[in-house]
Amino acid sequence: MEYRQLGQSGLRVSVLSLGTMTFGGESVFSKVGATDVKGARRQVDLCIEAGVNLFDTANIYSHGLSEEILGQVLEGRRDQVLVATKFRMVMRDGPNEGGASRFHIIRECEDSLRRLRTDYIDLYQIHEWDGETPLDETLEAFDTLVRSGKVRYIGCSNYSGWHLMKALAISDRRNYVRYVSQQIYYSLQARDAEYELVPISLDQGLGILVWSPLAGGLLSGKYRRGQSGPEGSRHLNDWGEPPIHDEDQLYNIIDVLVETAANHKVSAAQIALAYMLGRPGVTSLIIGARSEEQLKDNLGAADVKLTAEERARLDKASQPRLLYPYWHQAKTAKERLSAADLALLKPYLQ
Repeated sequence: MEYRQLGQSGLRVSVLSLGTMTFGGESVFSKVGATDVKGARRQVDLCIEAGVNLFDTANIYSHGLSEEILGQVLEGRRDQVLVATKFRMVMRDGPNEGGASRFHIIRECEDSLRRLRTDYIDLYQIHEWDGETPLDETLEAFDTLVRSGKVRYIGCSNYSGWHLMKALAISDRRNYVRYVSQQIYYSLQARDAEYELVPISLDQGLGILVWSPLAGGLLSGKYRRGQSGPEGSRHLNDWGEPPIHDEDQLYNIIDVLVETAANHKVSAAQIALAYMLGRPGVTSLIIGARSEEQLKDNLGAADVKLTAEERARLDKASQPRLLYPYWHQAKTAKERLSAADLALLKPYLQ
């Protein structure tokens, strides 16, 4: 297992992390999985044996049950791993039971600590933007939690580019602890993050944790052009997260994945994950699994090495169209582009 530095922090995390949204299976989360304590223990064991050291959860997953299960299976070995969790979503009825207020952050942190059976959270992340709470209040609360020892590092998730830059500017101005990472959706199915979020991470020194690198299973190889998906699976028209905007391009990507996988004698999922591990700025991919077999297969991606030609084919099949002002920059600013700019623009200059 390879380990990468998480942004400009001193923390080293495995390139594959375990996401625990499947733990518990309460309410709407039953759609993604319903892993019980026994199954969760087996998944965590497999991950630790493979060298995984980061486990990601959130208070909203099965309304706290995911955190409870993770805390239970990590008991006695908590100091061997890193635990990341998230807050922001509505957990109870009431006017202050969601968002990023000081009230909500501190209470949800304390509740997560209790459920996780731990004294500290290695990486505490805001799960989603809150456009009503002043960022100064949110970041001051984060700073308080770090200085109190309850949280080691902080990160954000699902921010836009200007949200992230505004937060970093406030932290720098107020001398608050800074986000060390952002957790984002990023996959061959949708490389939208390359417009702003990846360049910002490179420029500002943030780590990138990728959620759903297989696009909710779309890139597993089980969905093929002209064929029905796995039994019980959704029709593509019903897919909401991630949304599918270009079905033809999706199948073109899958065709290249399947062909490349056959050449390596591995699964299409392993090729999709290996591709993402080679993208600029990516620190770790958060993988989740309904079954032990699926998890073992995903873990195998850490050993897959793609050739430059294979990467180029996948690049071409999945390349996003340049939006403004990027097409203009590619045309007229190419003699003065930084490494962060080139993370998006380099293929368009050739």
